[in-house]
Amino acid sequence: MPRTASDVRDLYAGLIRLHVLHHAAREPIYGLAMMEELTRHGYKLSPGTLYPLLHGLEKKGYLKSTMERDGRSGRRVYRITAVGRRALSAGKVKVRELFGELFEDQEHN
Repeated sequence: MPRTASDVRDLYAGLIRLHVLHHAAREPIYGLAMMEELTRHGYKLSPGTLYPLLHGLEKKGYLKSTMERDGRSGRRVYRITAVGRRALSAGKVKVRELFGELFEDQEHN
């Protein structure tokens, strides 16, 4: 059993990254909206966790960000790249394969 919230977060980190890419493939995303989306699924990520994750995905070439202004305020908006789309596609195949194996025992009961 994981000991801390951080242990659990580490376990699901790859799934969270795929989830972020999934949403970025649908439409441009930004940090606060992704924190709210992930909270809906039970993942309470702080800005100190989410923004480094977004920056890491951008550094690897999966996302590209731009600053968008709305009057006085601005926000960093992330869009998926071609590399990100390929990674998401490959990730979906692996997740389907792994989750199929994780749940195959339930199918036999």
